[in-house]
Amino acid sequence: ISFILPNFIGFLVFVLIPVVFSFVLAFMDWDGFNAMTFAGFENFVEIFKDRIFRQSLSQTFIYTFFNVLISAAAALGLAIILNAKLRGTTFFRSAIFFPYVASVVAVGAVWKAMFMRNGGPINLFLQFVGVAEEHLPGWLSSTDWALAGVIVVSIWKNMGYFMVIYLAAMQNIPATLYEAAEIDGARKWQQFWRITFPMLTPSHFFVLMMLTINSFKTFDLIFALTEGGPGTATTLLSMYIYKESFAYWHYGKASAAAMILFLIVGTITILQFRVEKKFDDFM
Repeated sequence: ISFILPNFIGFLVFVLIPVVFSFVLAFMDWDGFNAMTFAGFENFVEIFKDRIFRQSLSQTFIYTFFNVLISAAAALGLAIILNAKLRGTTFFRSAIFFPYVASVVAVGAVWKAMFMRNGGPINLFLQFVGVAEEHLPGWLSSTDWALAGVIVVSIWKNMGYFMVIYLAAMQNIPATLYEAAEIDGARKWQQFWRITFPMLTPSHFFVLMMLTINSFKTFDLIFALTEGGPGTATTLLSMYIYKESFAYWHYGKASAAAMILFLIVGTITILQFRVEKKFDDFM
């Protein structure tokens, strides 16, 4: 007991109690200074009437959809390339994985400079290939491009970790399966679709589940890049919760939004586990 007690106390103080308190606050009206008053479901009604909440909810789904699909596809593609026995693969594996462990603040600073409308390397390259100056994207400074810019940075930062997951799974596939396929005359793309892709099914579920959960609770990257701006163009649910809490002191509304986020993530996670279980039973 004494061995796990420090960890349990930390979990109790910093996780369990705040989570329970947040559920209670969802049904309260409190600004952090005056006495709490019971509000019932009023906070939920108010946030669904709030245009910014509805916008942040839709932007969260858009961000999650593209971030999950493109990150998973990029990670799988990189794993296939780096699984080949070529010179320099160790260096490239490390280089691609490095952004995942890099400081979010440093990543935000670097990509802000990369995305500068005037003088940024990306727009300079676009000018070099023939894009007119008036058509250059504003990236993080434009309401039309900011969310796309954030998605690009998120994919770049996270794909290295999931590449390692896929790479480890690929290296555990028995080589005899590929040898038998070659004897039968199967081409490389046929080997991929008939052997590699199905054998990676557990990794697919893990990658998609982790990417989905991480996408819904993304906060630090948004804060480092745009702080939810310009305007509310990159305000996701996590950023909405933060602003309602620490900018407007609406702790009840923020907790209600947090409960909705919890229910969304919980529902998606349960569905993913059920799909995986049915797939395993089918196989």
